[in-house]
Amino acid sequence: MKNRSIMLQGTASNVGKSILCTALCRIFTEDGYDVNPFKSQNMSLNSYITAEGGEMGRAQVSQAEACYKLPHTDMNPILLKPSTDKKSQIILNGKVFDSMKAMDYFKFKPSLKPEIQKTYNRLLEKSDIVVLEGAGSPAEINLKDNDIVNMGMAEMAKAPVILVGDIDKGGVFASLLGTIMLLTEEERKRVKGIIINKFRGDVELLKSGLVQIEELTGVPVLGVVPMLDVDIEDEDSEADFLKYSKNKDGDIDIAVIKLPYISNFTDINALALEKNVKIRFVNGADELENPDIIILPGTKSTMNGLKFLKEKKLFEGIKECYEKGSFVFGICGGYQLMGKTLFDEYGVESDEKEACGLGLLDVETYFEKEKKTVLSKGIESIFGESVKGYEIHMGTEKKGQQAESFIKTENGVDGCMANNFRAVGTYFHGIFDNGVFTRKYLNMVRKSKGLNEYEGEIVNFSDYKESQYKKLAKEVRKSLDIEKIYRIVREGL
Repeated sequence: MKNRSIMLQGTASNVGKSILCTALCRIFTEDGYDVNPFKSQNMSLNSYITAEGGEMGRAQVSQAEACYKLPHTDMNPILLKPSTDKKSQIILNGKVFDSMKAMDYFKFKPSLKPEIQKTYNRLLEKSDIVVLEGAGSPAEINLKDNDIVNMGMAEMAKAPVILVGDIDKGGVFASLLGTIMLLTEEERKRVKGIIINKFRGDVELLKSGLVQIEELTGVPVLGVVPMLDVDIEDEDSEADFLKYSKNKDGDIDIAVIKLPYISNFTDINALALEKNVKIRFVNGADELENPDIIILPGTKSTMNGLKFLKEKKLFEGIKECYEKGSFVFGICGGYQLMGKTLFDEYGVESDEKEACGLGLLDVETYFEKEKKTVLSKGIESIFGESVKGYEIHMGTEKKGQQAESFIKTENGVDGCMANNFRAVGTYFHGIFDNGVFTRKYLNMVRKSKGLNEYEGEIVNFSDYKESQYKKLAKEVRKSLDIEKIYRIVREGL
């Protein structure tokens, strides 16, 4: 099989397209095919930096890993990163292209079709199978003109489509039928199968419904996938933050500030693997309580994050907790918030030229027009451990006399720390993926509380992710008619 494709589209957002694409990527790869994922346009703040320094959506990174491939921006040529409710930064082929309001982008996006076609063709030429993912629903009739991510992309790729519906929300048969009926006749011809996702219970109870939906639509049901207990990194801010609170009786209480336009929240994933750690997301000072660690995560809009902290009384609440003994750890935008002053001379983030930060670190941030996107590694200065991560930020820093650098990198230094390591900030996304550092940091906090160090197994985060891809593929393979799916791939349209 060479140069074939298949596309998963959904009846709505968050129906499980990304995870099912990841499953198909791994299943096809296990069966000996050369597979690559593709999504023409992502809207997500949870981005990733490739080895070449390009920025792309996290979902296609997971899918690439499932194919045993290095992530590349050809897998996701357009990434939209919302900076306000009506405006997004446009990342094209991994680099910042422009910022546009929604209506301006709607008019502009047809001009991107040639670039999308070019990147898709490059990927197809080196693949046996390309697994394409749609976005939202193909039946948004107000947005269908000049579509570049659902049926418009299927047409460019000449790809058959499988439609995914989420039964957990209720109304799955109506949503499947309604979606298909709102498609044009030509678009309906592309839909070759239906998958019902996130089912809880006995499939026997569904059988009459499965027969009827096949009769009503003329499209075969390829299987019913149960609600899966797998931990695959999330695509965007629709993530279920409750999943991070598995260890409710943990002896280390970690409060993650849920900043607006929170980005790269997958930085927290590795922490959730640590035993005896309780993670909770905090929206206001009334929820803060007295945590052992406060984490200020990345945010697409640091200035809006600062405004949020003040409106929710977290600005003073964080400082009060810090004075009482809480450790504070900031990543990227969260690190910038921990500094003394933020300067925005060029209006990169807001109309406000200058604002005061939390003042926990002797650092000033200067926002600039150029974004830094790079894979980084170095030696952290608390325990002397090797660490690696990736950077995505538009700010440069100026450290004061009281500032002590956190990481010594190949090209200089990164981050800052103070007050016997109780305040630490870094631009390294993925800092907690470094298991030895993370365990030593948490044990340092335990020691400050008079607790014994935790000496359980240190989980390698990459090994953990691999175990989840295997589990996902096994469960989905059992639930779907894979032979029918291969037939769809081979026959195309």
